[in-house]
Amino acid sequence: MSAFAIVLIVVVAIVAILAVALISMYNNLVKLRNRADNAWAQIDVQLQRRLDLVPNLVETVKGYASHESGTLQRVIEARTAVMGAKTPEGKMEADSALTGTLKSLFAVAEAYPDLKANANFQQLQTELSQTEDKISYMRQSYNDTVMKYNTAIETFPGVVFAGMFHFERRDSFDAEAVADVAPQVSFSQE
Repeated sequence: MSAFAIVLIVVVAIVAILAVALISMYNNLVKLRNRADNAWAQIDVQLQRRLDLVPNLVETVKGYASHESGTLQRVIEARTAVMGAKTPEGKMEADSALTGTLKSLFAVAEAYPDLKANANFQQLQTELSQTEDKISYMRQSYNDTVMKYNTAIETFPGVVFAGMFHFERRDSFDAEAVADVAPQVSFSQE
């Protein structure tokens, strides 16, 4: 075999190895991006479930605490904001506001023993609490998935190819400042 043939075989082998590595890296980035999309979809399912429970909860509270219309209105507005959010980031922000208003609503309910004893209210509160737990778990899962994806596109050699194939960094689902603040409740008559 001639020297030229050996060099040609070595070059072809190197090109083939690089092609396989590039294809493997691309497929891994696609897989991670799809996992992040799926994790977000799971959050979205739970957010929708919570959004479906909120109107029933508001109606139940209205029957007992009609003068707390400001709190009820804020819950409705926060729900509408989540429904109207177009991006995951917008939904994350609106969801944090809804979480805060729901805390205020449950704090208001504490002042009404008849409401707290109402079976419908108790059932809705239990379902909402279970949904909140699922949302919390899904947020953790989403954040873990996004961390793996972001790490893959920000470390070598992924960083070299991520830009070429338009793999963009994702934001994690962070708790907003509103989640760290206790709700303010007023029991004044309007």
